Amino acid sequence: MRAAWYERTGPAREVLVTGEMPAAEPGPQQVRIALKTSGVNPSDVKARAGSRPMLASRIIPHSDGAGVIEKVGPGVPGQRVGQRVWVWNGQWKRPLGTCAQLITLPAEQAPAMPEPLTFEEGACLGIPALTAYQALATDGGVEGKIVLVAGGAGAVGHYAVQMAKLMGAAKVIATVSTPAKADHARAAGADEIIDYRMENVAERAKALTRGYGVDRVVEVDIAGNASLYPTIMARDGVIAAYGSNSQDIKLPFSPLILTGAAIRFFIVYELVPKVRAEAIEQLTRWINERVLRHAVAARYPLDRIIEAHEAVEKGTHIGNVVVTI
Repeated sequence: MRAAWYERTGPAREVLVTGEMPAAEPGPQQVRIALKTSGVNPSDVKARAGSRPMLASRIIPHSDGAGVIEKVGPGVPGQRVGQRVWVWNGQWKRPLGTCAQLITLPAEQAPAMPEPLTFEEGACLGIPALTAYQALATDGGVEGKIVLVAGGAGAVGHYAVQMAKLMGAAKVIATVSTPAKADHARAAGADEIIDYRMENVAERAKALTRGYGVDRVVEVDIAGNASLYPTIMARDGVIAAYGSNSQDIKLPFSPLILTGAAIRFFIVYELVPKVRAEAIEQLTRWINERVLRHAVAARYPLDRIIEAHEAVEKGTHIGNVVVTI
């Protein structure tokens, strides 16, 4: 099969290559998928750059993707052959991800794709959509609540804005960094926009909520935004933190404790089976109802994998970057 891989971490142009390598046969309870697309997420490019140790001497990157089951192992119903599926955790705790013509992995990691979904859109679900859902569903949900989505034009943020509205949030505020991103978040359903490069986020959040604050923060960078929480959090609010641009977080204890705020750390790769199953069920329902929009911003063929990684690192596109296989 044709694939992209790296054998050491570092800059994309120095370590990413494409070529031919054998495809693994499916074992018990496994399926082999002929991939059509592979999603490129920030965590994928960070891993290639060296954010986590390599699991093997060769890594095929990317955890998300979509394709068609072409072979099943013992214990998997034969009628699954030919089924359109999307993939989650394709390269989490395993070396061979979705940036290849074929991937072999446990059958439960290949949910059926709802009929309205394209292969490009299917490659956006595993990390971005599941992260957005968990950030909103955890700790009581957001029905009737005021939600602040940090990075509301990002891959996770775009889904989170939509899902917050679908889950009954009273108001959704999105932070962005450019007018184009403001338009993108507003089109997804954001009620209010804060340009964090031009405006004081804390002051604007308090003004937009008439001094009440926000009940839920969907947080892409807890280290960078920690100083805002004493000012913007409503009483007993929840900070759902899925990302940070630094390993060290400095929280102002005395003013923050007065808010009663809770911080829910989570990583989408490690969702427990029950929680993941519930999330997939809800995503499937929304997609079948055609109420969830996907933002595929750019498509790169497999041979241009380096450009795809560099585009994600630079934030070149507003929306998801997908590699077509």
